[in-house]
Amino acid sequence: MTTALPPTQPARRVAVSNLRIGELSARTGRSIHTIRWYEAQGLMPGVVRNSGGQRVYNTLHVDWLDLMDRLRRTGMSIAGMRAYTALVGQGRGTLKQRQDLLYAHRTRVLETIAEWTVALRLIDGKIDYYGEWLTTGHRPKGLPQDRVKETGPVPQRAAPTPLRRRRAVAHGS
Repeated sequence: MTTALPPTQPARRVAVSNLRIGELSARTGRSIHTIRWYEAQGLMPGVVRNSGGQRVYNTLHVDWLDLMDRLRRTGMSIAGMRAYTALVGQGRGTLKQRQDLLYAHRTRVLETIAEWTVALRLIDGKIDYYGEWLTTGHRPKGLPQDRVKETGPVPQRAAPTPLRRRRAVAHGS
């Protein structure tokens, strides 16, 4: 029988220790080389070695690698990631600095998303422009950028059908 935690206490994941680098690689989907690179860059706190000199990881390292990967994918510099890692290593006294660092990064991510959203609208306009051209056989009037709608969310788009099929559809076959 399992007892649930009271609703006021969040569930905590139990840290599994003694993961070797191959197991960490399998759990995270990152190569051993990549994990060692993160360590060499000072981006993997808390790695210890066992009596045989082998690195020993735990499930907290799994989560940490995921965070580092997401920060990197969202454009945080390696220097920024090092600064964040160093703050974490300094303990609770740096909670405000960590929050500020992540908030500044979040602001940059939102700015990038806004820029990419505008770029995606232009790409969608070009796709529509070419789609009309392929369907009608005539170059559309106006410029593709004139088709860009500046407001609202960018809709999900299906991939265009292959050219051969489009021509068949356009000619009624």
